[in-house]
Amino acid sequence: MLGDGTYGVPHGKVAVITTHLEMHARAPTKDAPLPEGITFRRVTPDLAWYRDVFTRVGVPDWMWFGRLTLDDAALEALFCDPAVQFYTLAKDGTDEALLELDFRKEGECELAYFGLTPALIGTGAGRYLMDRAIDLAWQGDITRFHLHTCTNDSPQALDFYVRSGFTAYKREVDIEDDPRLTGVLPKDAAPHIPII
Repeated sequence: MLGDGTYGVPHGKVAVITTHLEMHARAPTKDAPLPEGITFRRVTPDLAWYRDVFTRVGVPDWMWFGRLTLDDAALEALFCDPAVQFYTLAKDGTDEALLELDFRKEGECELAYFGLTPALIGTGAGRYLMDRAIDLAWQGDITRFHLHTCTNDSPQALDFYVRSGFTAYKREVDIEDDPRLTGVLPKDAAPHIPII
């Protein structure tokens, strides 16, 4: 366990603060309407669809890369698992959101991924999608709905999750290879996080 103080982060690495959140009973939803011209649907993803939506949601403004490090076989196994569900919001025929619910651990649902592309940010679509996530999670036989967010994501994400009924219970600092230097992400991703 590290004590109080400042710790150096080696060159080529990034330090990420991860906050874990959970709810143990269904939080009330806001009953947000689906914005005009936007549709919600469940998806059975394929590799091209998933990588496209994941990248447009999580890159270039943020530094989402976890799923991009998985090979084709690992991703396809995830897509085929009936305990993992995928949803999206479409605008003008283009999928612009990712909601991934993981029920693989008995009695729990993990909000594995949740995000919108810039085309939907500020439209109210995020609130609608979170209401659906809460509804869908608690339709399962669960006693815990949980997620984690980090400083690689939007600065508004943590507050949004708390306002949605999640409670923070743990914080961690992760140090890992900078994905922009390993080639997983383009060098211009997440420009607010300098490459060192």
